[in-house]
Amino acid sequence: MAAAPARARADYDFLVKLLLIGDSGKIDFKIRTIELDGKRIKLQIWDTAGQERFRTITTAYYRGAMGILLVYDVTDESSFNNIRNWIRNIEQHASDNVNKILVGNKADMDESKRAVPTSRGQALADEYGIKFFETSAKTNFNVEQVFFSIARDIKQRLAESDSKAEPQTIKISKPDLGQGSSTAPEKSACCGS
Repeated sequence: MAAAPARARADYDFLVKLLLIGDSGKIDFKIRTIELDGKRIKLQIWDTAGQERFRTITTAYYRGAMGILLVYDVTDESSFNNIRNWIRNIEQHASDNVNKILVGNKADMDESKRAVPTSRGQALADEYGIKFFETSAKTNFNVEQVFFSIARDIKQRLAESDSKAEPQTIKISKPDLGQGSSTAPEKSACCGS
């Protein structure tokens, strides 16, 4: 009966769709449940798996995304330079209020192999007004912090939009015809009424 769906949802309080976009190697999570402020948040992580090299990401891919992790490889300057292209793509296809975070991956690499200094990553994030982290998917450095940070930001945005939604509610009522009015209301062509 109806008990099965309730039981299936009992393992989380919020479901959050995240996209990983960028030219570099990705953080290897697909489904992840985290505990945040006493709530269980299930992160549904959609990894583009290199599709962006072929520019095949479409509007449908962005639909419903609540957060986007823009990932570049700190040892590959071209992957960093492409972040601006990805941000333009997000601005065209994703919702206006989607949370974004910039992630420089492979922070565990030897400094001699680093092509993008931390300061450049931070400056780009500051330019777009988004958070910035350097991570290592290999050593798990800062990976947890990235997911907790974006989940917290999304949860806060959703709470703020819920509290603002009430005053913006539009109430539709029937026109006041007054007592003794002989004008009959027009019938709507919709729904047979």
